[in-house]
Amino acid sequence: MSASPAHEHAWTVYGQRQLDHGYTPPVPERIDWAFGSEDGPGTEALGPVRGKRVLDIGSGPGHHAVHLARNHGALVDGVDLSPTQHHRAIRSHGREPGVRFFHSDAAEHLRRTQPYEAAYSVRSFACIDPLHLLPALRCGLAANAPLVFSALHTDDSGLGPSDSVATRELRVRLRDDEPIPVRMWVLAPRVWEELLTGHGFTVEAVDLLSAPSDDNPAVLQLVRARRTEDPAG
Repeated sequence: MSASPAHEHAWTVYGQRQLDHGYTPPVPERIDWAFGSEDGPGTEALGPVRGKRVLDIGSGPGHHAVHLARNHGALVDGVDLSPTQHHRAIRSHGREPGVRFFHSDAAEHLRRTQPYEAAYSVRSFACIDPLHLLPALRCGLAANAPLVFSALHTDDSGLGPSDSVATRELRVRLRDDEPIPVRMWVLAPRVWEELLTGHGFTVEAVDLLSAPSDDNPAVLQLVRARRTEDPAG
């Protein structure tokens, strides 16, 4: 199974528009898993990462990876399927110590590398087919490695999560440009837990994070899981 060409195209268009606007997000002081709110866990959701090899799935312009390297001493590999998103990261942070960026499908990247000691994804995990990504994560993470990601629980139209492993079409809005259609897996916590458990992970916590603006009904899940030990230890 390969990554979706439609998915790659949508985020290539998104990255190109950000390049055209000249926008580079600042390196944050903490990981914001949701919408800019100070509520909820920050970088500490990953646990200690100093000196550890960490994978950023759907790393986009790379600012979260740089934060972990600068502020927490992690060795971070950022991987993104979109060539324009990868270009944004290389252009802004290509020489940052402790950080490397790869233009690749995350599952294919995981199959080519040594196991990581942690992995995370900020609002990108649900843009990838979990049945494509999770088997590669099972093999690509060391035993007991944390996997932390945020994903939509209620979308910006107020529609709640699905009880089955299915995508829905959403729109990414960017400044005054035309909305970009994307497909995402907006899944109920129970469905995420079943998927993760079935692929060798234990779910430790799920937090619901609301948008700080009262006129935005979107809610994100912050899922904290851990890769289980192999039966043989």
